[in-house]
Amino acid sequence: MTQIIRGENEGIESALRRFKRQVSKAGIFYDMKKNRHFETPIEKRKRKALAKQRQRKRYSR
Repeated sequence: MTQIIRGENEGIESALRRFKRQVSKAGIFYDMKKNRHFETPIEKRKRKALAKQRQRKRYSR
């Protein structure tokens, strides 16, 4: 669970910005999108294959 503590003189906008940053770093949005709908086995294989390709490309640089 992501949580922030707002400072005394901190505005709500900056606190909200910090919260959004922490949520994105924790990968919560990614998990929500991933679990939003049913994924067929073929779609899952394609997604994993694309992830492997991206990873190989990143490590080859």
